[in-house]
Amino acid sequence: MATLVITVIGDDRPGLVSSLADVVAEHGGSWGRSQLAQLAGKFAGIVTVDVPDARAGGLAEAVGALEGLETSVQPAGAGEGGAAGEAGEGRTFHLDLVGHDQPGIVQQISGVLARQKVSVEALDTRVVPAPQAGGDLFEARTAFRAPADVDVDALKRALEELAQELQVDVTFDAADQAVVWE
Repeated sequence: MATLVITVIGDDRPGLVSSLADVVAEHGGSWGRSQLAQLAGKFAGIVTVDVPDARAGGLAEAVGALEGLETSVQPAGAGEGGAAGEAGEGRTFHLDLVGHDQPGIVQQISGVLARQKVSVEALDTRVVPAPQAGGDLFEARTAFRAPADVDVDALKRALEELAQELQVDVTFDAADQAVVWE
C-alpha cells in the first residue's frame, strides 16, 4: 500500500471535494487525513490517501487531470512526525494567540518554535475586526509536537518574552498545564 500526499488549489466552486473524492475512490484509495479550506475565493487543500501500490501511478495521473485544479502528488515521507520523530513521539502542545494585527507575527512564533526543535502540526490563523478597539485582531491556533526531551521551561520563557514583545495574549497548553500571558 502506498501513502500519497495530494495538494490542490483552484478557484472555489461547488463539487471540488467531490471530484477529488471520486478519483480517489475510483482508484481504490482510502482518504486519510486532510485539511481543506476556502480562502480569498480559492480552494486549497492537502490530503493523505492510501492506495494499492499498483494503482498509485494511475491515481496521481487522474488527480493531475482534474479540471480547474493545480495539483501535486507526492509519496508520504518515511516519518510523518518530522523533527520529533515518528507520529506519537514527543510531547504535544497548543498555543493560542490574540493581538492587534501586525507584520511578522507568524515569523516570530515559528522562529521561537524552530529554535526549540519543535515541529508545527497545525497552524490556523485569521484576521478579524477588533470589536471595540478599531483595527484588526490577529488570531492564531497552533498545535505542535516537541521532542520528548524538550526544555518546557525554556519554551515557556521564550513564548512569554515573545508575547510581551508583540503585546499579544498567548495561552500555552502543555497538555498537563495551561499558562496564560497577557
